[in-house]
Amino acid sequence: MITQNSPKLVEFKPKGSTTVEPRRFHFTKKAIEQLKSGEKKIYWHDDQVSGLTVAVTPNGTKTFFLYRKVAGRPERIKLGRFPAMTVDQARGRAQGENSRIEKGENPAQDRRAIRNEHTLGELWAKYFAEYAQYKRTAAKIEGMFNLYLKEWQLRKLSSITHSDVVRLHDQIGRTRGKIVANRAVELLCSMFNQARERWSWAGDNPAADVQAFPEKKRERFIQPDELPRFFQALNDEPNTTIRDYIFISLVTGARRANVQAMKWAEINFDRATWTIPRTKNEDEVTIALTDAALRVLHARKAEATGPWVFPGDSASGHLQEPKTGWKRILVRAGIGDLRIHDLRRTFGAYQACSGSSLPIIGRSLGHKSLTATQIYARLNLDPVRASVSKAVDKMLLAGGVAGLLYTEGKR
Repeated sequence: MITQNSPKLVEFKPKGSTTVEPRRFHFTKKAIEQLKSGEKKIYWHDDQVSGLTVAVTPNGTKTFFLYRKVAGRPERIKLGRFPAMTVDQARGRAQGENSRIEKGENPAQDRRAIRNEHTLGELWAKYFAEYAQYKRTAAKIEGMFNLYLKEWQLRKLSSITHSDVVRLHDQIGRTRGKIVANRAVELLCSMFNQARERWSWAGDNPAADVQAFPEKKRERFIQPDELPRFFQALNDEPNTTIRDYIFISLVTGARRANVQAMKWAEINFDRATWTIPRTKNEDEVTIALTDAALRVLHARKAEATGPWVFPGDSASGHLQEPKTGWKRILVRAGIGDLRIHDLRRTFGAYQACSGSSLPIIGRSLGHKSLTATQIYARLNLDPVRASVSKAVDKMLLAGGVAGLLYTEGKR
């Protein structure tokens, strides 16, 4: 309670009050500790710093506020809770906010903006619904967010700093790998970019200009001395769907997901083409099919009962995860450190070894380049087919596949 030795109290009518009570005194720790609660929240005013107020709730909680008129409008700005915030700290904060008000700023409005600001989780929901879900890699993007960014989902966007992102990048790099760390920061950067472009986010992008870890491009492909063992192991694979899937991946150079989702409706046997409606680059791509590829596809077509070239038991209806079969083939071949994507690299490498030009190779692989796209667009499939056929013949010759299932009349 306030003693007789306390400074004289003066009248103070807080916002919403219907009565005027003497509630102004010189704030000290002891005096605030002695303040009693009532049936309603009670406001007391400091006689030293203009606008500094302490509110006492019916349950005895005491909180410092700055109560001021800003641009003619009463504003109440929360400063902190007593006793965690001391009287001196409250006065310092109040003086700081008063200085901002004198400069024409409105701290309460800034705080309302932060309070109404999206969290990262809300941004992610918008980002996925209106942008990411339409990408071919939507599932990977969603997995990346859930694994590495979801723990920030309740944070306001403005609370995420560049330093936070740098620390996160370093942590993921140490625990999950540098390439994964780079991809996680790229996703966060993309989310903030979309927030600026689509949803009027005016803040900075905390993920911009984060120094990426160096990435060494993988150069692995099937070496000439490995090809005979590889083809023999492939020929011996008992699962014909896995066997043919691997072979088609090798002799078309197409991306793994595109081969897995290959449909009969996309193949034109008369023109010897496969039209992929949507690739990683979001474009339609037409691939020239060689005789070797067509022999396998004709054989599968004769036995087909559904729309998929490589059917599977997955929810999608087509082959989804060939890792087990791939491992069996590598074990039989005695080949290590080879990934399914390396088949695509092998395809391109043998084209290069056959003397094909980079534009031809780029077209056959469906690459998209700012400098070469127009050149690719002007090419017809004849030189591409010749390049692909030459490369496939070279691989088959090096692999010694005569008499194996992929030669004429063998299945």
